[in-house]
Amino acid sequence: MATIHFLDVTNRDGVQTARLGLSKFGKTMVNLYLSRLGVAQSEIGFPFLFHELPYVRAQLALAEAGAFGELRLSGWCRGVVADVEQALPLGLRHYNLSISTSDYMIQNKFRGRLDRAAVVRETTAAVRLAKDAGAETVGVNAEDGSRTDDGFLLEFALAAKEAGADRVRYCDTIGGDTPDRIRERFAKLADAVGMPVETHCHNDLGMAVANSVHGALGGLEAGQDVWINTCVNGIGERSGNADLLSTILALRHGFGLPGSVTVGDPIDLSWARRFALWASYAFDQPLPVNQVGVGRNAFAHESGIHADGALKDHGNYELYDEQTLGPFPDDWHDTRGRVVLTGEYGGKAGFRHVMDGLGVEVADEDLSFRLVQLAGAMTGRPLTDDELRLVAAYPRELALLFPGQLG
Repeated sequence: MATIHFLDVTNRDGVQTARLGLSKFGKTMVNLYLSRLGVAQSEIGFPFLFHELPYVRAQLALAEAGAFGELRLSGWCRGVVADVEQALPLGLRHYNLSISTSDYMIQNKFRGRLDRAAVVRETTAAVRLAKDAGAETVGVNAEDGSRTDDGFLLEFALAAKEAGADRVRYCDTIGGDTPDRIRERFAKLADAVGMPVETHCHNDLGMAVANSVHGALGGLEAGQDVWINTCVNGIGERSGNADLLSTILALRHGFGLPGSVTVGDPIDLSWARRFALWASYAFDQPLPVNQVGVGRNAFAHESGIHADGALKDHGNYELYDEQTLGPFPDDWHDTRGRVVLTGEYGGKAGFRHVMDGLGVEVADEDLSFRLVQLAGAMTGRPLTDDELRLVAAYPRELALLFPGQLG
């Protein structure tokens, strides 16, 4: 039976959001939360960029040590040989290789440097290089796929498949697709190419979640597995990407979805609030009060009719039980009144006090203490309880984030 999987791109598309930023330590926490939530794969970033290399090494070490459970880590590269060559020494096992496929971008972005034939040639060479080097999976991304005509989209996908690609990502790069259209195109593409297809939907018309769900349904109708790209809290370039939690909830609770829809990932929504609230804190991006599932008003009732109905049975006015989303964070650093914290300028006494108060067993006290200082300096804010727990449990792996600063 064909199934749906989630490939979250917060650490790639999300961190590219203008006017926002996330530290490498923060990107590490995204991977931790995705693993706890049960997402299949995280697109962790850019393994060909010099400033990403220590971070990528740390993620692979953490994965090897078991910090991320079954979460698969993938690197994003342009669909060219040079990027893959730079990335290969790191040892990533999963890649997504991206190139523009629409005539609009070929004409107005490449401006004569590449034509359709060159797009296919560059991508297939990059796929073969990654596969020959031992990559377990390689996805190819048709950037601006929603403006790419059916004929060339199929030609591109089939050439990539022949070169060894495992799936094709259909990118609604400018967010102009609509649910009926993307469903039809996914069904046609998945049936013709005979391999999994992947949604990557932007929210410029406010339909990223709807388009992701409908695109997935089209792929399932063709009998192929489908991968859905998401970002935590719907962040991403311009108006954002498909929101991770909204998409999961839509697939679980949306009316009229076929009974055959199966999510193949072991999703654990009890981590949803902790992840969303952590991301709001880390990105310094307040959640809208009406944010799906996690906003302050997501389960708030005031008007007479609604309040009366909710008091009698919350199912009168709520689609799903708020308790399934897990508890709201109650972190040490957010304590009111007298509190001792640990961070960039803290000392050993404060560090021990906080760790003891959290009931955390510290693997290497000296190294963990210095990592708390460095992570505090990197993020510019007090660390959360989950961040402190990660530092205490995996100090040697996290030390790779800070080459030359701990030895």
